[in-house]
Amino acid sequence: MTEERIKLICRNRKAYYDYTIDALYEAGMVLKGTEVKSLRLGRVNIEDAYARFRDGEIYLFNAHISPYPHAAGENHEPDRPRKLLLRRREIKRLLGKLQERGYTLIPLKLYFKNRHAKVELGLAKGKKKVDKRETIRRREEQRELERARKRRHR
Repeated sequence: MTEERIKLICRNRKAYYDYTIDALYEAGMVLKGTEVKSLRLGRVNIEDAYARFRDGEIYLFNAHISPYPHAAGENHEPDRPRKLLLRRREIKRLLGKLQERGYTLIPLKLYFKNRHAKVELGLAKGKKKVDKRETIRRREEQRELERARKRRHR
């Protein structure tokens, strides 16, 4: 058995605040050489990115991968749609879920897994303002509990 080596490139922190994540999917990405080199430098932003169906395939939109600084003239377009690699069965399942009202597919993190660039997608439903306040309240309560626990152990 080979050991999986995972190197995190970036994480979409805003996603867990704005959405409730129902399911997670791991997908490969079709990239150009300069895009891979930029990813290795960590020059990527997936805050406003989302995945959508086009011609029976899933594409990642609005993921900004900055141009590679050492490429002569053969650089990539930073905001181009990138094809995601999923199994046909997963694509069909996702298509059925995305046709339900309110679901969207958003990237949660980008990482290298054994030399291959992967994206973790979340099947998500948007939160309302009340839900966001609830999330903040829970986080504050958790922090207070941790502080109290630390004070007790002193």
